[in-house]
Amino acid sequence: METPAIPADRPEYLAMENIARTLTVALGERDPHTRHHCERVIRLAAELGSHIRLDSSELKLLSLGARFHDIGKIGVPDRILGKPAPYEADEWIVMKQHPLIGERIIMAIGASHSPKVAQAVRHHHENYDGSGYPDGLAGEAIPLLSRVISLVDNYDAMAEQRPYHKARRHSDVMDVMHREVGTKHDPELMRAFSAMIEKSEMRVRQD
Repeated sequence: METPAIPADRPEYLAMENIARTLTVALGERDPHTRHHCERVIRLAAELGSHIRLDSSELKLLSLGARFHDIGKIGVPDRILGKPAPYEADEWIVMKQHPLIGERIIMAIGASHSPKVAQAVRHHHENYDGSGYPDGLAGEAIPLLSRVISLVDNYDAMAEQRPYHKARRHSDVMDVMHREVGTKHDPELMRAFSAMIEKSEMRVRQD
């Protein structure tokens, strides 16, 4: 079965992507790390989406969701966003608002894609066992695009150096992620990611 073409909404999609790029640059002026992280998440999400055979329309939405996934951090105070240490409980409450801020930003664009992209962003910190935020969704109640973004977001977050932790080797990251299957990660998606990442240029080094 052929992937359906969607020429009618292509200009709107491109306009929304341009808005996403602009906002990502704005966020990057405050937090360069988050901008670079978003770029890597976009690439990883595209690879995983293709691996699981999402159609062209879904891949476009996934790309937008990945680009926008941390845009809500633009509303997080600098003292928290740039803190070089783990968050205190009150700071964590503030940081956990970023998916909701992101959702509001995307909905304000008013494009036909906005609701689906906003949904993907709102739920990218839900966990497969229902322990995530902001809504405590579980299993397949979590939108598929959110589950994809969550998985690749976690991989990159652990693989890259942060102010409060060192970069981890690929094998160490995968060990952590495999232990979190069924709690944080969708088991089927994790199997697909495990197969994909071993052949990917985005796979982090072992040394």
